[in-house]
Amino acid sequence: MARLQLGRSAVYDLLRTRQLASITLGRARRIPTHALTDFIRTRLEQDAA
Repeated sequence: MARLQLGRSAVYDLLRTRQLASITLGRARRIPTHALTDFIRTRLEQDAA
């Protein structure tokens, strides 16, 4: 949430729509660093087009 500067609901919406990848460890959801950078790169490419 902090890195994307988004609220919790917005991040969960991205996870639910599979725009942002995550893994589940027990009851916790974690977003790998590479998934975050891929998401940001994809969004930047969409904005540039």
